[in-house]
This record gives sequence, structure tokens and C-alpha cells, in this order.
Amino acid sequence: MEVFEKLLIILKNNSMKKLVLILVLLFANTVFSQQIKLEKGKYFVDGQQISTRETRQLLLTDYKATRLFQKAKSKEGIGGLLLGAGIAMTVTDLAIGLFSDVKYPTAITYVGVATMAISVPILSGRRKMIKEAIDSYNQTAKQLGSNDDSFKYQIVANQNGIGIQLKF
Repeated sequence: MEVFEKLLIILKNNSMKKLVLILVLLFANTVFSQQIKLEKGKYFVDGQQISTRETRQLLLTDYKATRLFQKAKSKEGIGGLLLGAGIAMTVTDLAIGLFSDVKYPTAITYVGVATMAISVPILSGRRKMIKEAIDSYNQTAKQLGSNDDSFKYQIVANQNGIGIQLKF
């Protein structure tokens, strides 16, 4: 009982120690809960689905994961735009060919098919990049949360008093 009273007195007298203690305890408890799971193109943390924006925010702690995720999302956007434009051009030209006297296919169809063909290699590999980004983030989070020498804290007592020891 006396040890806890001294610890409380020390923490009351120095707000910086109180802040460090709270931050260490919060950090240690939240590292394990930040594992991201990827299932059927959706992101989950602790069994709850999160948005792409929230996933991007979580990945900001790992530079490699952030870069891979951004590349994959860029590929997805550009490839999707090209695929949509190609389909739109082809369908539009088909509709014009069916409902008017214009000979079908015209150059618009060929440009549309070429645009769709270009989108395929751009879209390929984006899922693999997203999976690599999630795996890289999870590996980093696991290393930060493990009990190796990367991060440790403990309460110590010696002839000078009671304190918290942090090891990075």
C-alpha cells in the first residue's frame, strides 16, 4: 500500500511523468488491436470493416506500406477510368451503328477496344500490391508490439525511488 501511495504522490507532483505513463500504457494496448485483415477486397480491424480512407490513415505509420497502397490505388483509379472510357466508346459506337445509317464499326470502336486492352495491364497487380502493403504494415505492427528489445517498459524501484524504465 505504501509503494502505491508513493507512486501516486510522484505522479501528482510531476505531470510529465503522468503523461508518459498514460502514453506508454495506451500505446502498448493499442498496438495489438491495429492488425488489418483483407477479405474479399474489404478491410477489417478487430472484426469491424473500415473504409479505404481509414485504412490509408492506419498505414501512414509504415512508409513502405503507405507507398505500396498509394501505388495500388493509383493503378486502380487510372485502370478503372481507362476501362470505363473504352466500354463507353464501344457501346456508344454500337448504339450509333444500330440506330443510324453509319457503317459499324468505326474508329471509335477500335479506340475503345484499344483503351480497354491498355487498362488490363494497368489494373493487373493492384491486389497483390495492396496485400503486400497490408502484410508490411501488420509485420511492422507485430514487431512494435512484440516483447523483444525494440520497445519495453517496466516499473522499477531502487534507493532513489520508484519510476518507469523505457527501453527502445
